[in-house]
Amino acid sequence: MAGILVYSNKSTLALELLNAAAGLAQTDSRRVKALSINNNGQAAQLAARGAEVLALEDPALNPADPAVMARAIGQVAAQVEARIILLSSDRRGKELAGRLAQIWGAGCLTDVKSLKSENGALLCIRNVLGGATVATQQIVSDRQVIAISPGAFAAAGERTGGTVRPAVVEVKPSALKLLEVREKAGDSVDIEAADILVVVGQGVENRQDLPLIQEIAKALGAEVACSKPVASDKKWLGEERIVGLSGKICKPQLAVILGVSGQVQFTVGIREAGTIVSINSDEKAFMNSMADYVLVADLKDIIPELAKQLA
Repeated sequence: MAGILVYSNKSTLALELLNAAAGLAQTDSRRVKALSINNNGQAAQLAARGAEVLALEDPALNPADPAVMARAIGQVAAQVEARIILLSSDRRGKELAGRLAQIWGAGCLTDVKSLKSENGALLCIRNVLGGATVATQQIVSDRQVIAISPGAFAAAGERTGGTVRPAVVEVKPSALKLLEVREKAGDSVDIEAADILVVVGQGVENRQDLPLIQEIAKALGAEVACSKPVASDKKWLGEERIVGLSGKICKPQLAVILGVSGQVQFTVGIREAGTIVSINSDEKAFMNSMADYVLVADLKDIIPELAKQLA
């Protein structure tokens, strides 16, 4: 039975991938191994979750050069006889998935939100057609590279029996030189982890309403998020707060949606919320058809009143 190798440069996502792989291993008795690259802390975290970790330490491996990283991962997969590689479907992971699939001679799927095994076949459930629908797809080639959407699986819990052993690869040094790493300027908010979201759409016409919206969010114990134009066009909020295909796929228990029309690029990022409340002046907005509760009203009146009632 094909083995599974999991890798992400982000430890939180690596733990999610480990949980995804463990579920497949229970079904099909697949052997699971985890890879860490120049990250001893991550190797220890994965081992604490019971993983058999291959720790690759090589200064020639430049994380800014996905081609070099892909070759290294492919070599490790060959060494452990893996036929399935799970990566994280974030920006870096998607590029790495494509390069690795080409180098490794594998089929590739990204943005996979769940996995299931049927009659020995690994089925991938993912958004397609820009998020308009969900499809179940299968990679028919022997080697498979699958990038899992962040947050699709919970992080693996602590388990005993984990080990760490060194791995060695032969790769040419990267032609790129990494000078420094800087954190991207902006909020440190993690809207994917929020239980409650208050989402700002273009129906919020006045930027001066943002402090009141922040008050509403604080009273609800929520994080403030937004549709893409609010961040990219209006520049009212940071890109870290975008919900949808261009941002984050969120699954809060409660989502309060303020003035969002409901384009599919947005709704794919919030449709799995437990309860959706849509407040919109347009009663025909598609967002209302998705919502559990709808209030058709002018946001200029509702935002101050809502802030007052929750104070």
